[in-house]
Amino acid sequence: MTPSEAQLYCKKTAQQSGSNFFYSFLFLPRPCREAMYTIYAFCREVDSAVDNPPPGSDPHALLQQWREEVHAAYHGTPTHPIAISLASHVHTLEIPEPLLYELIAGVEMDLHIKRYATFQDLYPYCYRVASVVGLICLRIFGVHAAQAIDYAINLGLAFQLTNILRDVGRDAERDRIYLPQEDLHRFGYSEHDLVAHTYSPAFVQLMEFECARARQFYRQAQQALAALSSTDRQALVVAEIMRGVYTRLLDQIQANRYHVFGPRIRVPPLHRLIIAASVWFQAAFHNRIASVR
Repeated sequence: MTPSEAQLYCKKTAQQSGSNFFYSFLFLPRPCREAMYTIYAFCREVDSAVDNPPPGSDPHALLQQWREEVHAAYHGTPTHPIAISLASHVHTLEIPEPLLYELIAGVEMDLHIKRYATFQDLYPYCYRVASVVGLICLRIFGVHAAQAIDYAINLGLAFQLTNILRDVGRDAERDRIYLPQEDLHRFGYSEHDLVAHTYSPAFVQLMEFECARARQFYRQAQQALAALSSTDRQALVVAEIMRGVYTRLLDQIQANRYHVFGPRIRVPPLHRLIIAASVWFQAAFHNRIASVR
């Protein structure tokens, strides 16, 4: 497969995903957009190796194959379409190879860790599967300031916690409980209650606590963003679109009084596009004002 064919494969993977992220990619210049399609496709395929492996396959072996494909993308000749596309981006954008292995290691945690005693125990998982993606995106966006690292880490943590809150019932059905055990005990809500999808005052209090934690990471990301130059803030407009969509998702979880055991809470595609356009135009307006001054 040629690099251009591999790139098309990644684009189609992103398009067909229905992801909250896809609409933000449309506001990137083509080279960055293509890199984002590739990174997204990589994340999705690695995640699927654990969550939806082919019948009869070994997820551990699948993840090892991805490690080998990453190594080949940097040092040899990859064979998977996503890795072929990855090879055309990682050197140009100077994406550190260890970050991709870190992401795979995070996904691999789902194979042997089903519970987290404390938030400190959960933190490395969230960092690996979400914040690391943000650090990779900084390379794509061309932002290298130290404050941007804080921004990417905190925003990734906020995104992952939002995902955990939305999918808490579905994850429990797969015997994965990401909410820290210390938090369940604090509010008197048991694992049995969670697996049974018990909606109660204790569950509402638990979810309020967890939502407050997620919002704290969103605030810390905002504080880090405010410390950046106007040029870097403009370069991060796509990340800000993602923040707008995920903040709306968290708003909906709270507005629905944490009824997350029913139909999956989503931000409709039209609303995502409106958020994306709004954030982009606001950034363009502020950039124009700054240039006039």
